[in-house]
Amino acid sequence: MNSGPQLALGARGRDVLRVQTIFVMMKIMGFDQIDGVFGPLTRNAVIAFQEGEGLLADGIVGDSTWQRMPADPDTPVLKRHSTGSAVAGLQLALHKLGGPGSPTDPGPADGDFGPRTEAAVKAYQAQHALADDGVVGPRTWWVPAGGAGATLASLAGLTTA
Repeated sequence: MNSGPQLALGARGRDVLRVQTIFVMMKIMGFDQIDGVFGPLTRNAVIAFQEGEGLLADGIVGDSTWQRMPADPDTPVLKRHSTGSAVAGLQLALHKLGGPGSPTDPGPADGDFGPRTEAAVKAYQAQHALADDGVVGPRTWWVPAGGAGATLASLAGLTTA
């Protein structure tokens, strides 16, 4: 079960990013629509979700809408010097996509976001027409990466839906 503040047209910030990311994970929105701004596209996605769930389709994310949404995916912003299991998952996903010796090969999945992982992320971002800043944020996690709708988030095992 999920929860959060009431969100409607004009809202901005972290909770809007959460909703947008969940909708991208559910394939209701496109990765390129993650911007933290609750505009008409987000409102339309909310209405589509509400209709599918048999809720009042008012385009406002309130308690009943939050409760029907799956849990947030564990897709933190990662960058140089990040460590932990999400980094190891990212490294495994990058390795699956390109294979050993490819530009997206981050080296061993050691959970340490060092220079080789950063170079692999930049190569991945460049391949997918993203800003190649080496930071793994929502768009990098969720850009379609391969067949059957694979994303870095799904290949890293970080999705909840």
